[in-house]
Amino acid sequence: MKVNIDIDDQHEETAITIQAKEWTEELEEILQVIKRRKSQRLFGVEDDQTILLDPNEIDYVYAEKRRTFAALKNKRFEIKLKLYEVEEILIPHHFMRFSKSVIGNLNHIQRFELSFNGNLCVYFHSGNKEYISRTHAAKVKEKLRTGGPHQ
Repeated sequence: MKVNIDIDDQHEETAITIQAKEWTEELEEILQVIKRRKSQRLFGVEDDQTILLDPNEIDYVYAEKRRTFAALKNKRFEIKLKLYEVEEILIPHHFMRFSKSVIGNLNHIQRFELSFNGNLCVYFHSGNKEYISRTHAAKVKEKLRTGGPHQ
């Protein structure tokens, strides 16, 4: 991808032009980041306390029984948002959809193992593990191979 930036005091306002052959998932992510002028904060709840969560400490976020949780090392915090809302906030922090109910932090992945049902088991540096569904596995591997985050 080629990026051109023209800074000149003659410009009245900031304008962004993207030229592409076709619409891609990468362009969708860029658009989401641009739309998000101010980084939203993510809060977790534990024992009636509200805690500001650092996206760089989250291994994955999952939905279970109509509730959303963030997994950090050996702790779980409930997040009072829907999974798709959390996903929008975390995309700029190298998170990606792992399955219908899980989004994961690509920066925290240590290794993969193929499970018996064809899903990939992801092991995080913290010791946590989660599964990537077959439908999302290729996208995650491609993102890691072609420009995904690094430690």
